[in-house]
Amino acid sequence: MTASEGFLMFFKKKKGEVDKRMNQKNLDDKELIPVNKDDFIQKMKERLHDSADLNIKELPNGFTLIYFDTLTDKRMMNEDVLARLEDAQASPDEAFKHITVSSTSKHKYVDDVVDSMLHGAVAVHSPGHPVIISAMVGTQENRSLTRPENESQVLGPQIAFNESMATNISLIRRYLTNPNVCNESFTVGKQTRSGVSLLYMKGLADEEMVDRMRERIKNIQIDSILDSSILVQLIEDNSLAIFPQMLMTERPDRACAWLLNGKLVVLVDGSVQVIGAPHSFIEFFQSMEDQSVRWQIATFLRGLRIFSMVVSIFFTPIYVASLTFHYEIIPQTLLIPLGESRSKVPFPPIIEALLLETMIELLREAGARLPTKVGQTMGIVGGIVVGTAAVDAGFTSNILIIIIAVSALASFTTPNYMMGNVIRILRFPLIALAGFWGFYGLMVGFCFLLIHLLRQSSLGSPFLAPFYPPRFADWRDSIVRLPIGWTNTRPAQSRPEDKQKYDARKSDKK
Repeated sequence: MTASEGFLMFFKKKKGEVDKRMNQKNLDDKELIPVNKDDFIQKMKERLHDSADLNIKELPNGFTLIYFDTLTDKRMMNEDVLARLEDAQASPDEAFKHITVSSTSKHKYVDDVVDSMLHGAVAVHSPGHPVIISAMVGTQENRSLTRPENESQVLGPQIAFNESMATNISLIRRYLTNPNVCNESFTVGKQTRSGVSLLYMKGLADEEMVDRMRERIKNIQIDSILDSSILVQLIEDNSLAIFPQMLMTERPDRACAWLLNGKLVVLVDGSVQVIGAPHSFIEFFQSMEDQSVRWQIATFLRGLRIFSMVVSIFFTPIYVASLTFHYEIIPQTLLIPLGESRSKVPFPPIIEALLLETMIELLREAGARLPTKVGQTMGIVGGIVVGTAAVDAGFTSNILIIIIAVSALASFTTPNYMMGNVIRILRFPLIALAGFWGFYGLMVGFCFLLIHLLRQSSLGSPFLAPFYPPRFADWRDSIVRLPIGWTNTRPAQSRPEDKQKYDARKSDKK
């Protein structure tokens, strides 16, 4: 054993002893269950502030039941708890034996009992015993499974996650009937006590990444986690970056595809979106439908999305830079109609472009916030009326109307909502740079974006993989999607323990 290994083992041992002492101190600080029935009832009333929906039921044989009316299923309470305890002796072992609820636990501390009750359990106290039996009889209220709203597609499964984490995990396990699917549970939020689950495939996921994600979730210190979109901002590598570094999806098939590639999936109770990591920049422009169509069509669609992103970000800034500083790049046949279109416009190109872009964003945001039927009508009618009135009033030119419309249309081709919002925002600073410094400013903005992307990472993996650093094996399923028989390796970005999906030579045999 080397000296460095000896020092490492020494510090690990010391850290383990410190953690053990801290855990023992936390246990000592917890309050034990009162043995006396009246003391127990008084303690629970104090801890739960004698809430109006707190129900206390004392049975003739000595059992005392405490639960929340609004959180418990009345049928389960009557049939599986009350009816079973009527003839039982008042002891924790007898209660544990007679209650016919699958999720039943024993507790010694008041905090644990309160936490179980807040999740829908009934607490059963036996006089003279410092142990509480909790039986989970919570209501299972959730909406039925529906089609995906934000990731709709023609081919493939037509089912989406809902707000119940138990339902979402069951959907994943039905797709992946594999005992290697691991599920780790956490509680996050001092006030909400929200349930968070970390899923990964044992033998595929990199243990270092699992440890990193586990530590990030454990170290969260916040009052509430109400949705996965809040959690993802707390666990991603750089929360100050404008680009999202982790993907979210509402499709179970996509979450299963991530797990099979060695990635991690995080679920939040009450959220319809699940988080996946690590992910690269190019994956934000991929769709699950790309796997369901022919490889030529999938490659064309992916290339179209990348082209649309470039058009959406740079089309309007190029127009502003050309009219402000670089007339020489405009074809002569286009100069005359362009001059006639702008002859009545009193504003310089930068003000004209920013004004019209702001109007488009106002229409888009208003259409998204209004009810569905009203929002669609308002978006179409408002766009036509405002665009026509702006041209007639001389506020803008016809050509810019076309450019802005194409840029807005191109931004909708991005399959991911978060990345689509980023593309919408990036146009504004680039328009300003193009208006002040022309193509030089545009190049400065492009270089800044490229450097910013190069500096980002997703769960410690390069964000621009597989292009930087170059991993040529992963190019087969990036912008280009080669035939499925050729994509037999898992992406190196997730550092999977098993890199081969299958034997490519055998898969080609008919």
